[in-house]
Amino acid sequence: MNDQAHDHPGSPRILFGCGPVLRCEAVFEGVVQGMPLRVRCLLVVVVGAVLGLTISFGSSVMAARNHSAAAAAGQPPDELDRIAEVIDHIRREYVDAIDEEQLVSSAIDGILAELDKHSKYLDTGEYADIQISAAGNYAGVGLDISVTDGSVTIVAPIEDSPAEGAGILAGDVVVSVDEIEINADDIDTAVSRMRGAPGTEVTVSVRREGEADALSFALTRSMIHVTTVRGRYLGNGVGYLKISGFSDSTGEDLAAAIDNIDALADGALTGVVVDLRNNPGGVLDAAVIVADAFLADGLIVRGSGRAGDARFERHATRGDALESVDVVALVNTGSASASEIVAGALKAHGRAQLVGERTYGKASVQTVMPLTAGRAIKLTTSRYFTASGTSINGRGLEPDLVIRADDPKALFGSRGIDIEPEADNQLRAALRLLGHRPLALSRAR
Repeated sequence: MNDQAHDHPGSPRILFGCGPVLRCEAVFEGVVQGMPLRVRCLLVVVVGAVLGLTISFGSSVMAARNHSAAAAAGQPPDELDRIAEVIDHIRREYVDAIDEEQLVSSAIDGILAELDKHSKYLDTGEYADIQISAAGNYAGVGLDISVTDGSVTIVAPIEDSPAEGAGILAGDVVVSVDEIEINADDIDTAVSRMRGAPGTEVTVSVRREGEADALSFALTRSMIHVTTVRGRYLGNGVGYLKISGFSDSTGEDLAAAIDNIDALADGALTGVVVDLRNNPGGVLDAAVIVADAFLADGLIVRGSGRAGDARFERHATRGDALESVDVVALVNTGSASASEIVAGALKAHGRAQLVGERTYGKASVQTVMPLTAGRAIKLTTSRYFTASGTSINGRGLEPDLVIRADDPKALFGSRGIDIEPEADNQLRAALRLLGHRPLALSRAR
């Protein structure tokens, strides 16, 4: 899990992504945009009907009688009344008493789950996580965590964060927060305990290999910027760009990384590897900005849906940040959605060769629509087509050069992994395509 998520006020947030949203100990300062009137009205009808019906079940018997009369007359019962009828039976006759809020949440969950695997009802915590992931800024201590072998393990501390400054290391296992033991089965609670307002304090205790006792770190929370693009200069005119996700700040992160590696190359940059491996997606506009940075013109992505704003085309604007630089993009089965948009656009326009493994194959767009009381729904609103005009849904993108990773858990550029470029066989193949002569990274920094 990672510290991030977000949104804005005006129109719904358009996101690409696959799998669960990364969580971290952060609360995002994001706002969310309002939804189109037609969609909002539909939600009010469906959700309002369910809410209202759970409150006024006294009329349900009459509704059932009306259904019987309608059936006798050969008229179909109202579909929303059918939902009320079922909820009423559960409320009055199910073997255990069910909390009414749970009933409503379950009803909405069921409606969305039947649509597709990406549409989802978001409770307040999940909605906050989405906001954090999209914004790229949050208040916390800066720990990227995941559950590994039943333990809450630190993937890496975020650069320049309180956690990094205090000396917490990748591989440390979190055992308690403010002396409250951490349960790996409830990582959300662990994350929420590490969140908080800037300037407030929290104590994080970790177990470290080689240490007999747990180590405790008193940390002062601060605003953390989650950098989604990290650049390295590998020497001999070749740069490396790791793009781990797409948030509102990705465009700025990319521009800064390009400027940095170009300066280190003394303006003699000849090739760049763009690493999209294990990039699950993110914000649509951020992916368009990234693709545009490598393209002078042409279609980047096209969307098709029923609502007006679900039908769109995004084109590259004039100018290419790396016009005379050769590009190779690394992809694998963890490259999904927005990262597939970028890879597909670069491939379709002949701007980059793809190296690695077939991508995930997710060609749908989800829009996050806020509801009342800090909840939201994530609804599939569009299907997208790559710049070549094809849908990759369920199929993914086939690399120009297919190479399986020798060790999928040891990829150069991954947080918490410290290896030389030559130790990553997929990166090694990409460098060969760029005519890169091996040079120890320690000499090229």
